[in-house]
Order: sequence, then structure tokens, then C-alpha cells
Amino acid sequence: MRVLVACEFSGIVREAFAGRGHDAWSCDFLPTEIPGKHFQADIGDVLFDFIDGWDLMIAFPPCTYLASSGARWWKGRKKEQEKAIRFVQFLLDQDVVHKVAVENPIDILSTVMRKPDQIIHPWWFGDGEAMATCLWLKSLPTLMATLVHPGRYPRIHLEPPCPDRSKNRSRTYKGVAEAMAEQWG
Repeated sequence: MRVLVACEFSGIVREAFAGRGHDAWSCDFLPTEIPGKHFQADIGDVLFDFIDGWDLMIAFPPCTYLASSGARWWKGRKKEQEKAIRFVQFLLDQDVVHKVAVENPIDILSTVMRKPDQIIHPWWFGDGEAMATCLWLKSLPTLMATLVHPGRYPRIHLEPPCPDRSKNRSRTYKGVAEAMAEQWG
């Protein structure tokens, strides 16, 4: 299967699919952290210009102007927020890929677009983290828990300010990536 992981610089989800034999690629404006098949480009260019097409796209659009946790910073940023909402809608509405998953935290999308198809937590998949994560799905089943971890620690929520804070908060947990590859691959 040809898999495109949009807005992923870490390579974690890409490598979970590649490890199961899929032709998996990540795409982001940033270079990849894990060497592998990666487009450092705009997702729109890759989505439509890649000759062989894609069977599955998993997208992790930036949540800066969407996540409820940052709502206090939205004042005066209506245009940025509208652009972020249009980008998510673009990812869900395009018809080049039949199977699509869009991931984001609890956010404004539930109000302005539609409720997510599923809300998952990393602790469902072996990581002891508490972080509600929404999934909007197109032609994909909801994820089933694979290894429930007894811990419930909000590490991401408590991440202190630092230069890499946004990158640290946006990396997908390995257990979640493995579940996506296992169940959607």
C-alpha cells in the first residue's frame, strides 16, 4: 500500500507503516528526524503531483490556531484560524485518496466542521500518557486499543516553554503509530 503521512517531520508514523512493508512517505516543510522516504515540501504539491497516487493519507495538520488548549491566544488571529480550518477541510475533502485520517487535539473543528469520529489516548496503545486526540476518518475504521497502560500522566500538557516545545508536542506516540499501521495497513 502507498501511504502518505502529511505534516509529519518526525517519521514515526511513516516508519511504523514502512516496517510492515508499505511504501510509506512523510511530508512536511521541516526535514525528517528519522532518515527515510520524506518530501520536504507542501502537501498539496505531493498529494496531487505524485504519479502513482496514494492508497492512504494520515494527516497531522498544525494545531496552533485550532487546539482548545491555545484558545486564549486566538484573539486577533481570526484569519490564521480560518486558514487552518480550510486546510483541515481540504485534507478531508480531497478525492485523490480514498482512505484518510486527520488527527488533532480537542479543538474548534468539532464546532465549526463536525465532531471527530473517534477520540483516542496514548495510554490505549502502551504509552502512559493522558492526551485526548481526535481522529476524523474517511473510509477507515476506528482504532481499537492494543495495550492499555495503567499510567495516566499528562507529560505533553506539562511541557515547559522551550525552543522545541511545539515539535515535542507534535510527535506521535510510537504505540499510536504502530496501531495505525497494524489496523489501517
